[in-house]
Amino acid sequence: MVRSGSGEVGQSLFEIDAKGLPYVDLNAKVRAAAASGAKKIILQNVCGQRYIGTRVYPYGPVEIEVYGTPGNDLGAFIDGHRITVYGNAQDGTGNTMNSGEIVVHGRAGDILGMSMRGGEIYVRDSVGYRVGIHMKEFGSKCPVLVIGGTAQDFLGEYAAGGIVILLGLHQDSTSPEHKMNFVGTGMHGGTLYIRGELRPQQLGKQVTISEVDEQDQQTLDRYISKYAAHFNLPKKQLADSGNFKKIQPTTKRPYGHLYTH
Repeated sequence: MVRSGSGEVGQSLFEIDAKGLPYVDLNAKVRAAAASGAKKIILQNVCGQRYIGTRVYPYGPVEIEVYGTPGNDLGAFIDGHRITVYGNAQDGTGNTMNSGEIVVHGRAGDILGMSMRGGEIYVRDSVGYRVGIHMKEFGSKCPVLVIGGTAQDFLGEYAAGGIVILLGLHQDSTSPEHKMNFVGTGMHGGTLYIRGELRPQQLGKQVTISEVDEQDQQTLDRYISKYAAHFNLPKKQLADSGNFKKIQPTTKRPYGHLYTH
């Protein structure tokens, strides 16, 4: 079912009930709404449908609100759109994202932000494995991931650029140590900012850990403010709840010795 009506002056609002819809049919309705000039699309009763927000890049910018649990590759390839999920997100959110914003009011699964080269993703809670894998900077674009909780193994694997901020807000106060291992394995660009305890043996061999400087703090303040605004949290409490460590690669060619040229 699709209900349409007027939003703000000069804008259109579409509401789509996704209950029981195959992902192909749901995405066809989303693209049709975007093609008709919709500025905001509300998706109700989403349950596992994949590729939501993909192939709307010829239109827009479009704001998509998702109520439920979207399937894999939410927002893949998006360019300038904004997607808000009121629930959890599965694997591959923001895959090869070019620009725009994704906000998840819950958890997100594995390979969040895979190969993204621009835009921002905010996840209120924790995330899965291989988050930020192959992130890269492209021209003036710098992708950003801000995660409220913790992550699983291989955070920032093979990253070539971008920023990942792990706030560690939901760690057990009696055991604030992150459990993830192989952090930054193969990383050759970009920066990870991690709050919470992290032992050197949890890092990949290609990265080093250091203290944040004044410029880093400005970067953190900027994106923490956005995180706080998205999830209606007090920014001062987020900023004052602990110190960050900075993780960066030690070389731009971590596997150069494997090649003859």
